[in-house]
Amino acid sequence: MNVIDKPLAAADRYQQRRVALAFPVAVWSKFTADQAGNLAALISYYAFAAIFPLLLVLVTVLDIALRNNPSLRTSLLNSALSQYPVIGTQIQHSLGAIPGTGLPLVIGIVFLLLGARGVASAMQNAMCSIWDIPKEERPGFLMSQLWAFALMFTIAIGFSATTFLSGLAGGTGHLISGVLAHVGAVLVSLILNIGMFWLGFRLASLFRVPWRNLLVGSVIAAVVWQVLQVVGGYVVGHQLHRASELYGTFGIVLGLVAWLFLQAELTLYAAEADVVLARHLWPRSFLAAKTAPVDPVKPAKPGKHAKPGPAAESPVVPAQRDDTPAGSDTPAGSDTPAGSEAPAGSEATETSVSTASGDGELPASDKKAGTSR
Repeated sequence: MNVIDKPLAAADRYQQRRVALAFPVAVWSKFTADQAGNLAALISYYAFAAIFPLLLVLVTVLDIALRNNPSLRTSLLNSALSQYPVIGTQIQHSLGAIPGTGLPLVIGIVFLLLGARGVASAMQNAMCSIWDIPKEERPGFLMSQLWAFALMFTIAIGFSATTFLSGLAGGTGHLISGVLAHVGAVLVSLILNIGMFWLGFRLASLFRVPWRNLLVGSVIAAVVWQVLQVVGGYVVGHQLHRASELYGTFGIVLGLVAWLFLQAELTLYAAEADVVLARHLWPRSFLAAKTAPVDPVKPAKPGKHAKPGPAAESPVVPAQRDDTPAGSDTPAGSDTPAGSEAPAGSEATETSVSTASGDGELPASDKKAGTSR
């Protein structure tokens, strides 16, 4: 263990013994293991593609419903855009309305909603991946579209109500005054946010997760979104007049994508907290498990004076017939008399095996000067 690993291991043991640290670490570990950052990027991509059609539908509906009350229309639109700091006003300047009335208007709204359903489908896929719902248990194409539309309308209704109240609390439109009025607007918006996320998480998980297992994540997501919306409303209501035209169109795109990704990522962190709490996945180590490298097995080399192994492992070399005429000298190292055959299992066989498996030199205990008759 080097100098860096030792304090890291001590910090890891410390966090595992304390729930206040072990729970966030487990949520972060689960988020990383699920690659939820990629899921958040997919949600933010579809949200970026869907935000303009949805705002276009919102402007059209407000123009029709609040034709005789332009001040309320403006307040509602500002509250919807107030959660996008700095870029909200620039988006508003680029928005129009769906032209036409009657059937063309309905067809236009339907097609815009069809194009905007991608964000709901991406959120549904993310929740199913987080809760490990198998693909074969997920609905088919038609039912998945119905689930996506139900989720989209739930989020849209809650989004409209909470952003309006958050915009009022941030001072957009200057419609309310007093500290108590602002606190009341924030509390009502927070309660609506909790209900919206609770129902949204339930729909996105296809009713496969009990209500009680989604409450904590809904509260966390609602608080996080409330903070973001209040800050966004404050920026739009009090600080936007100091912004210049330096951002341009490129700045609008980057700012909007970054803001949507932040919202999606924090929402998935809240959903991961539900999974960790429901399955009791803490404490968890934040250190990667290290395994020692395994060296390849090398064949063992026979020793200098190694004796031969069993016959099954070392093949026996048959004894060679000795054609030396009688009376001649016996070759060095041979225990077979001249002119005779070595019987099976004799010392000549062992000598041949030792010579083949070693380096040609016999052990000292087996060397003999010769065998007399």
